Amino acid sequence: MAFRATVTQSGAGPSDAALVLSALAGESWAQEALYRRYARLVNGLSFRLIPNAADATDLAQDAFVEAFRNLHRLQNQQAFASWLRSIVIRIAHKRVRRHRLMARLGLRRPEPVDLDTVVSRTAPPDVRAELRAVYGILNELSAEDRTAVILRRIEGMAIGEIAEQMGRSVATVKRRLASAEAHLSRRLGGFHE
Repeated sequence: MAFRATVTQSGAGPSDAALVLSALAGESWAQEALYRRYARLVNGLSFRLIPNAADATDLAQDAFVEAFRNLHRLQNQQAFASWLRSIVIRIAHKRVRRHRLMARLGLRRPEPVDLDTVVSRTAPPDVRAELRAVYGILNELSAEDRTAVILRRIEGMAIGEIAEQMGRSVATVKRRLASAEAHLSRRLGGFHE
């Protein structure tokens, strides 16, 4: 059940590497082109990681700001999309942890997920049911387990890719996924893979 938006380039326009190099040279049009090329990917991933419209919008904006501020650190300019995705994931993980701490301290109420905004009406009934169930219990998982399971079950990433995007070892990701899947299996019964 992968809903990850893939980015395709039609061959029209400059490559990511060319845009990154132009942006590094101070060309604002290149930053705008990178933003336009990846805004949909970043907004979608942000919303799937933090399914609250306002928080997801803030996350997406902060991810682009951080990416453009640290563009000089990108070693492989053609890997901009993957690097940007890892920034979104890292910021989302930190925000989930901060929101949970604030909730434990009584400074913020946990916000229920509006499942009708997360789950597409056009998704097949079995996929809708599984997504509703998974999103219904995500707040029961640790922040790291939650991120790993969203990347695996919803984004459809392979374990190695999740490890790279989260900045964790493959072994750590496998442990996180096993923990999350065990919890999901206990709570969801028939929906486990």
